[in-house]
Amino acid sequence: MSLASQVFTSSLLIFSVSTKGAAHEHKVVWGTLGLDFELNISNFQMNDSIDDIRWENRKSKIAQLKDGKLKEASEKYNISTNGDLRIKQLKTEDHDTYKVTIYDKIGKNILTETFQLIIQEAVSEPVMFWTCTNRSLTCEIRSGTGPELILHLDNRLVVNAMAKTVSRKIATNWWMTKQSMLFNCTAKNNVSEQTRTMTINCSAKVLDIYFIIGICGGGLLFFVCVILLIFYINKRRKQNDRRHDEELEVRTCKVTSKERRQKPRQVSGAAPQNPAVCQPPPPPSHRPQAPCPRPPPPSHRVHHHPQKKAPPASATQVHQQKGPPLPRPRVQPKPPHGATEN
Repeated sequence: MSLASQVFTSSLLIFSVSTKGAAHEHKVVWGTLGLDFELNISNFQMNDSIDDIRWENRKSKIAQLKDGKLKEASEKYNISTNGDLRIKQLKTEDHDTYKVTIYDKIGKNILTETFQLIIQEAVSEPVMFWTCTNRSLTCEIRSGTGPELILHLDNRLVVNAMAKTVSRKIATNWWMTKQSMLFNCTAKNNVSEQTRTMTINCSAKVLDIYFIIGICGGGLLFFVCVILLIFYINKRRKQNDRRHDEELEVRTCKVTSKERRQKPRQVSGAAPQNPAVCQPPPPPSHRPQAPCPRPPPPSHRVHHHPQKKAPPASATQVHQQKGPPLPRPRVQPKPPHGATEN
């Protein structure tokens, strides 16, 4: 073998030995937003032969540990004694690729490792609610990046979805209203996990709904009855007022008719008291005079028909009746035969 060939072969062997263990490993890690995070070097143990540890991102070198002393560090980044990188209070812009390179005292590359850091927001505690009438379950979270929600009912999987809100309608054979059920909701992502468990008892809720409906129905019925009672009382009062007015009208009519009947009776009863009617005529001779008849009672009064008007008297009669006219007796008894002869 020529000298040139030997030199070329030796160079290849040296290059292969120097690059041994320097294989690049790409590792994905997840960090929680707002919390401190540490990038751990895998399969590495710190010893006295290590001289230089360097941490870089895609932009620049961010930290270095040289001869056991920290160099080019900042408040954001720090290197621990075992070579891990500590990042304080992760932010969204910390999402980046980080690389660590380790050398020994002779300048040999011992290890090179690359990390892909992904920042996520931690999930909040799940909020659960359900509807007994529709047999539906709902679980949701308020915050969290890339959450996964898992619903269990009585330790049986209901739904598993990548979302912040999940709602499922439960089959009737699963939804038993006569006993309590265990409702479990789990929310998780790559940096956090939250679980909440509640007990569902729809039988009590159904009874409460029926109780409320019964109270409302009873109140409505009572209100209707009160309105009908008020209407009936007002109607009866109007009827009584109308009847009272009619009775007053009837009484007034009776009193008026009685007064009208009594007035002509009083006038007819006062007429026989005229002295000119009851006074007997002067006796032209010693004839017995008939007593003046009493007027009949009002009830047995004889209604006289109107008499025809007498013809006017002659001038001779008017001349003879110069004095006041004498009343004519109604009945003239006939004198006995002896008195006539005398």
